[in-house]
Amino acid sequence: MKKSFTCFMIICLIFFCTDLYGESIIDLPNPRYKGNITLEETLKERRSVREFSNQPLTLEEISQLLWATQGIKDESGKRTVPSAGALYPLEIYLLSGNVKNLPAGIYKYNPFKHHIMKIKEGDKREELSNVALGQPWVKNASVNFIIVAVYERTTRKYGDRGIRYVHIEVGHAAQNLLLQATALRLGAVPVGAFNDNEVKKVIGLRDNEQPLYIIPVGKRK
Repeated sequence: MKKSFTCFMIICLIFFCTDLYGESIIDLPNPRYKGNITLEETLKERRSVREFSNQPLTLEEISQLLWATQGIKDESGKRTVPSAGALYPLEIYLLSGNVKNLPAGIYKYNPFKHHIMKIKEGDKREELSNVALGQPWVKNASVNFIIVAVYERTTRKYGDRGIRYVHIEVGHAAQNLLLQATALRLGAVPVGAFNDNEVKKVIGLRDNEQPLYIIPVGKRK
């Protein structure tokens, strides 16, 4: 009897967790590996854009931007940006407010599964803008990408030198995101002025996750 009850409880727990997990996971469309403009054209056209239209982004665009920033390239598990020791200390959070077929909220990107997991519900763009010194493009963008670092992944191998490697890597990731946005004819701007601890509260970051960049993205006016 006790064994049967235990099995029943395990089955219920699996069902509950699967249902909960399924509701919070959003699979993204497959990324494209061939664009409409050349790399040289993208480099020439890239510029900081701080004014956005009200037209929503699409899940296809979100998928492409996330893949460009931290996506997996092939079966080896290597990503789209170089990383010291292939330790990959960066995590990407998406603060969504104006994306077609994606409820407003905060999501975390899983590059291995190429999906996003909901962390918080609701439009948090104004809250993020407030802790980013009131910069209006943070509030007005369709989405904000928050690039955070888990320094210990790199410093446990390279010591204090690993901090520099992480900062180099976030530059690689940000540039990939900005160039991909340009290639998609979207506007984007890198933001480094914000209150770190307050951003952590808005996003719901863990203690060992440190925000390094906020990058607002939206349709150009």
